[in-house]
Amino acid sequence: MSEGVRENHQVKGYLLALTAAICWGISGTFGQYLFQRRAINTEWLVTMRLLIAGFLLLCIVPPRKRINIRRIWTVKKDARALVIFGILGMLAVQYTYFAAIEYSNAATATILQYLGPVFIACYIALKNKTLPSRQDMLAILLALAGTFLLVTHGSFKSLAVSGGALFWGIASAIALAFYTLQPLRLLQQWDARIVIGWGMLIGGIAFSFVHTPWDISGVWDLATVSFFAFIIVFGSLIAFYAYLVSVKYIGGVKASLFAFAEPLSAALLSIIWLKTPFGIMDWTGAGLILLTIVLLTRDKSKAAG
Repeated sequence: MSEGVRENHQVKGYLLALTAAICWGISGTFGQYLFQRRAINTEWLVTMRLLIAGFLLLCIVPPRKRINIRRIWTVKKDARALVIFGILGMLAVQYTYFAAIEYSNAATATILQYLGPVFIACYIALKNKTLPSRQDMLAILLALAGTFLLVTHGSFKSLAVSGGALFWGIASAIALAFYTLQPLRLLQQWDARIVIGWGMLIGGIAFSFVHTPWDISGVWDLATVSFFAFIIVFGSLIAFYAYLVSVKYIGGVKASLFAFAEPLSAALLSIIWLKTPFGIMDWTGAGLILLTIVLLTRDKSKAAG
């Protein structure tokens, strides 16, 4: 591959990773709007997002790999792992995230979710029976300090967010860690669109027993339909596909560096558009948490080198 083609691929990879992160951030803010201003049920939105996005992802699997859509179910070990991923990974990370938005706002929920890499670092250290590296320890301390500032504004006497927001935000980070680690073996053996697509469908079907797709509530107008469509198409299908292609061009480590754009876009849009209050303590806490992403990613980059 020539130097010019390589550079072109890198630019495309960076732009696609940035696009994916921004789409995820915007979809979170649109979710906040639907919950708080259109009374859309959280459980219904999660169910429909998983069902529709999962179906669409399976539809864009290349013809040469389409046979694997069914074949994955013939391998018992992989079928079991896929069901676990769909319910405890995909469904859990989607629901806890949107529940955190419902109890707080898109900015706070997204930032708390990005504590996930810290839980991953802790899990890997426990699994390998080793102490976290100095860089990991610094990231963990920064994450704890950032979370403290974000949820208390520096006060030991009261919370700046509701107990529900804190619970679902931390649950979202734990779910994100599981969602990241559990399907690694599946992703090595099967096309990612097949794994993610089936995971979404399984999660959507399972959650249909909690809230049926035809039990629709809320105020429906052009804005509701437009934001719902954005969450499905741009916040799920296009964002995932763009990120997948970016990983192909620039690798997972570099692509993950652009994760900072998701909470930043969610925070800025939520503040500017929905007038969500976000003070100096919130920004400081958010900055410390986002810094952990950079530290942990740099650590992986050095290890990979």
